[in-house]
Amino acid sequence: MATQVLIVGAGPTGLVLAIRLARQGVSVRIIDQNSGPGQASRAMAVHARTLEFYRQLGFADVVVNLGIKIDTIHLREAGEDIVQLPLKDIGAGLSPYPFVLAFAQDDHERFLVEQLRAGGVEVEWNTELESFTQDEWGVRAVLKRDDERLPCSSVYLCGCDGARSRVRESLKLDFSGGTYDHLYYVADVQTAGPPNRDLVGHLGANTFALMLPVRSRGMQRLIGIMPPQAPPGAGFDAVRTMLEALLGIEVAQLNWFSTYRVHHRVAAHFRAGRCFIAGDAAHIHSPAGGQGMNTGIGDAVNLAWKLAHVLRGRADAALLDTYEAERIVFARKLVVTTDRAFQLIVSQGAGGQLLRSWLLPHVFPVLAGFAAARRTLFKTLSQVQIHYPDSPLSGGRAGEIIGGDRLPWLPLADGHDNFAALHTLDWQLHVYGQPAPALTAAASALRLPLQAYPWSEAAAQAGLLQDAAYLVRPDMHVALALPRQEADALRELADRFTLRFSAESP
Repeated sequence: MATQVLIVGAGPTGLVLAIRLARQGVSVRIIDQNSGPGQASRAMAVHARTLEFYRQLGFADVVVNLGIKIDTIHLREAGEDIVQLPLKDIGAGLSPYPFVLAFAQDDHERFLVEQLRAGGVEVEWNTELESFTQDEWGVRAVLKRDDERLPCSSVYLCGCDGARSRVRESLKLDFSGGTYDHLYYVADVQTAGPPNRDLVGHLGANTFALMLPVRSRGMQRLIGIMPPQAPPGAGFDAVRTMLEALLGIEVAQLNWFSTYRVHHRVAAHFRAGRCFIAGDAAHIHSPAGGQGMNTGIGDAVNLAWKLAHVLRGRADAALLDTYEAERIVFARKLVVTTDRAFQLIVSQGAGGQLLRSWLLPHVFPVLAGFAAARRTLFKTLSQVQIHYPDSPLSGGRAGEIIGGDRLPWLPLADGHDNFAALHTLDWQLHVYGQPAPALTAAASALRLPLQAYPWSEAAAQAGLLQDAAYLVRPDMHVALALPRQEADALRELADRFTLRFSAESP
């Protein structure tokens, strides 16, 4: 079968894109210039929204079991604990995964590679993209493996090849922004004493250090800033003494150590013709909040269903324009907010000192005791708040839900929930209450699966409106929120994108 999508880069973004495309019957080829999954990766946090996407694929619970739920954040300054922030079930009632999961990116990548293999697709390691051209018929690439040049033709090309993306550079897409002055390090260590299962962080002027547990090996992942006085090429010994004092640990064994620069940049466009970029190839930012890897996975989920629809003749190619329109807005906001947060945390000025010496130890614990504050923190970190209100695919308002919002999670009285039906990776219509005969007939005519759930107080608390209809996209976002079950809006959206809601539609 001819390659429909060539994916360059087998990090989490490229792997999730390949898995979802393969699940939807698209022929994919995924290459990576490295010899295998990363060994010195730094991303650790897997947030609730990513786990919800993984539930659609059937392996969220496996990922949860492979990682460690972070119950508490311990913040330290000058070698002393200044505050503990409880995270246990911080998002209770908002998601089936109301926690922050620590799952090291290197373990994560190996897991995703196995999931892709189970779907019949092998990553082609030691293979790089040398060049490519595109026209109205497709993309023609030249791949290089062991000094051999291999031609590859595809309908679309997706660059998931990181901050130094060959795809982005070849497309001459501007990648404006800046680079932080600090040099970062990441280390994998064994600590003496009882194993740590929490997130431990040190904050200070021009210093920043985190420790998170790695379940698979009982190790700790350390992430931080190299001291300014460290000579070029300095190794772990340059930070060991300082780290042990700041985090209150004793390092018994070092497995590996690496340094890197951090940037804050967003590409001017995420698409050029038949070529797309996603993940770090499209946007990079500070590590504040552990948002980077999760955002790349969100890019992949958004792009996958749209590519699958167009390639399978279920939508007009104009649908692909909505990928950039939806994801670039969030990427720009994320770069700004994580940059501001990080700069304030490590600032030497009065604002940074106020944050570290007063707000964190005195105000944050009080706020953490309020349910509303905990919910807000969870929504911000977990990415369940990402929405696309200005998308051409979005429309209407019913209750507190507007078109473009994530479908609220709703536990049901029978022990199930409204997310159970979303494993189809396809469109569906939800009604919380009673569907009208006209809506039922329209859904049937459009071959659109209709899920009717009994109205409940929990539905009201989730922001849903009784007897309203919600058209749910394959990526679990609400396209249309229809307070009066307006069936004509379904037909209008289908006509606008020549959209077939079901693979079996006539």
